[in-house]
Amino acid sequence: MQAEIITIGDELLIGQVIDTNSAFIAKELNKIGVSVYQITSIQDDRDHILQALKDAENHVDIIIITGGLGPTKDDITKKTIAEYFNDNLVLDVSVLKNIESLWKQYNRQTLLQVNKDQALVPTKAKVLMNTLGTAPGMWLEKENKTFISLPGVPYEMKALLTQDVISKLKDKYHCPFILHKTVLVYGLGESTLANRIESWEDALPKHIKLAYLPSLGKMRLRLSARGYDEQNIKNEVDEQISRLIPLIEKEFFGFEDEDGNEEAIIAKKLTALGKSLAIAESCTGGKLAQLFTSIAGASQYLKGGVVTYSTQSKIDVLGVSETIIKEYSVVSEQVAQAMAVHVLRLYKADYAIATTGSAGPTKGDSNAEVGTVFIAIATKNSVYSERFNFGNYRAKVIGKAVSKALEMLQKEIFKN
Repeated sequence: MQAEIITIGDELLIGQVIDTNSAFIAKELNKIGVSVYQITSIQDDRDHILQALKDAENHVDIIIITGGLGPTKDDITKKTIAEYFNDNLVLDVSVLKNIESLWKQYNRQTLLQVNKDQALVPTKAKVLMNTLGTAPGMWLEKENKTFISLPGVPYEMKALLTQDVISKLKDKYHCPFILHKTVLVYGLGESTLANRIESWEDALPKHIKLAYLPSLGKMRLRLSARGYDEQNIKNEVDEQISRLIPLIEKEFFGFEDEDGNEEAIIAKKLTALGKSLAIAESCTGGKLAQLFTSIAGASQYLKGGVVTYSTQSKIDVLGVSETIIKEYSVVSEQVAQAMAVHVLRLYKADYAIATTGSAGPTKGDSNAEVGTVFIAIATKNSVYSERFNFGNYRAKVIGKAVSKALEMLQKEIFKN
């Protein structure tokens, strides 16, 4: 069973808005055995929309459309879908009541006609009631093909997809089980890793596919398999992974969590242990804290964090000794360790991590070469740090520093 995702909006094509909807939809579809054949982004243009729908209908079973359902004149998706189905729009009373209810709760302005017009839907459509917004979702069928139109607002789309669409698709289609399992590897480049596991890769069964997914400071190896015997698929993939791990034992980091990466693994471990974390960042500029706070329930283990970007803030906020900074430089193992120790005490945490470095393009307050980063880990009983050089491209330095910090933190926490 295959699907195409069509996202509609000029804002996507000029880079003003990043398309996060497609990634979410694809992940949810994979969970129920639906493969995504293609993702297409198109303009708010009648001819473009009609052509995209026609092309998708020729290739896939399920077409999911997001965007273009707003109240303004540039939102033409609904009218164009009605045209594609040789249909016309009619007022849906239940949708209008939903719009009026939402308006009373959240909007003090007058309900305009353009807002009421959002209750117009094609006569052939089954309405997917959007309780979080005024644009309803729509489900249409044509010659065993399913067309689903969803609002482009991410939280509205996600609610409709997970609470309504997925269950309907499961009822309509008998889909195979699809399994993706991703191994996290640190410290090996793509070519070196491929050379090391070549014999194992060559021996993989044809129905198990391997993908290399490199990123800053790490590599993800994704094994994918599909079939109608769920338990057999799981057993086969687990067997292949058991043969892989001994080949990368020193560099093996763990498995990518279904709902996140390393930060999700760390979060679960901290929660299970009942332990807490504090973060002090300089060169990474709050990116570590952002990763953890993006996970629901972070308050269970994350005590807090500080971004002491300037030298003076390290002294004023964290209490790092000015003497240490003058003697060893603000980019040094001594300062990194002091940052970690002080933020641990500040938040009364069980673990702390700190970063200080020169991300470039200039050296800043230190004479350390651009790309030099020190990362420190502190616990109630010890503190240590490591020195790295991540090159001279700013984004690369920061990205690698974040990845290495997560790697070090996980290794420390998983000692328990």
